[in-house]
Amino acid sequence: MLSIRDFIAGTLLISVANVIIWFTTNAQFFNKWANDNRGLLALIAGIPTTYLCIWSSKYFYLAFGNLAWPGRFMSFVSGTIIMALFASLFLGEGISLKTAISLVLSLAIVAVQVWM
Repeated sequence: MLSIRDFIAGTLLISVANVIIWFTTNAQFFNKWANDNRGLLALIAGIPTTYLCIWSSKYFYLAFGNLAWPGRFMSFVSGTIIMALFASLFLGEGISLKTAISLVLSLAIVAVQVWM
């Protein structure tokens, strides 16, 4: 049985982690400071991001009845959705048909993990 509380906690934590990861890896393309300080940015973001990932894994593990794989899929889906949205918002890439299909498939993964 899915624990909604743990699922929400895991989802929020991994989403915040993926936002930080996105900016850490992609801000260099639109921000001079990030481009000039990639190493420092990695050091600043590395530890908080790791802790967020560790805690999200814990909550997903609990949410899905002590199973590790569903949490991995949820992490992948969160990263895919954030990548698509932020690449569109900050890099002007838009949502192509390929990206839209990937997003739909990502949501299908969530549905399989939650309802099966």
